[in-house]
Amino acid sequence: MRTELITIPTGTTPLDGAFHWPEDRPIRGAVLLFHGNTMNFYTGAPRFLPPVLTRLGLACLAFNRRGHDILSIRDSRAAEGAAFQLTDEAIEDNRLAAAWLAARGYDAPVVIGHSNGGMLSVPHVVAHPKTPCLVLLSAHAGGRQNERVSQIGLFAGDRFAEIKAQAEALVAAGRGRELIFLPHWWYVTSAEAFIDRITKMPFTLDLAPQITCPVLYVRGDQEPAEHYPAEKFRDRAGGPCDVEIVPNCDHFYKGREAAVAEIVAAWLARRLGLSAD
Repeated sequence: MRTELITIPTGTTPLDGAFHWPEDRPIRGAVLLFHGNTMNFYTGAPRFLPPVLTRLGLACLAFNRRGHDILSIRDSRAAEGAAFQLTDEAIEDNRLAAAWLAARGYDAPVVIGHSNGGMLSVPHVVAHPKTPCLVLLSAHAGGRQNERVSQIGLFAGDRFAEIKAQAEALVAAGRGRELIFLPHWWYVTSAEAFIDRITKMPFTLDLAPQITCPVLYVRGDQEPAEHYPAEKFRDRAGGPCDVEIVPNCDHFYKGREAAVAEIVAAWLARRLGLSAD
């Protein structure tokens, strides 16, 4: 495949990414890749899927949302990253990336999202009904799930009520971008991002009936079904939904990247009538 580093402008921080396309065969379609929470376009699924998908003739756009990594800088010492992520911005970032592809002639790309990117894929596809296929890679349930997530030792852990009160006080005092340490992944967040996270995320299952395109929902067997509800999504989806549970597989598909890529590529090849030949 060939790769071009690209930048997509926004009203604030631009989105950096990579556009991959097949070098030895015609482009037969396109894919939007949405990274997971605190991740980026060059790790995880946005990294290991393009070499496989381009063999099917699919051009792939992987890009950073404004909420990428945890904390970062670019051309100054002003901080950016997932510590400041807001749901409305993330949804807009995905829309802007789709518009970038549409301007190049790909107005109905396949959408593939991992984890938080999978959750964000669902409202994106609802807003883009021409999407031919949706692949959810360990998409979390969204909505007000974070107190439950804390109960299994993530996010704010057993300090959820304490940190929630701290964040609310900072936001009320006009100090919403002030950082708060979290006891667990993802370790640090701004007060306004914490409140956004527990109040504004869409519910994946509530939106499932509005998804009418074919869906593949992948989950590792080491992931709890309560938080990555593949079977419930299948039962509520407005169109066909296939579920694949990958054995010996964690949330990040560590050591199982090839197996997940094969599952995704084979499913897309069937659904889109593509071949790697």
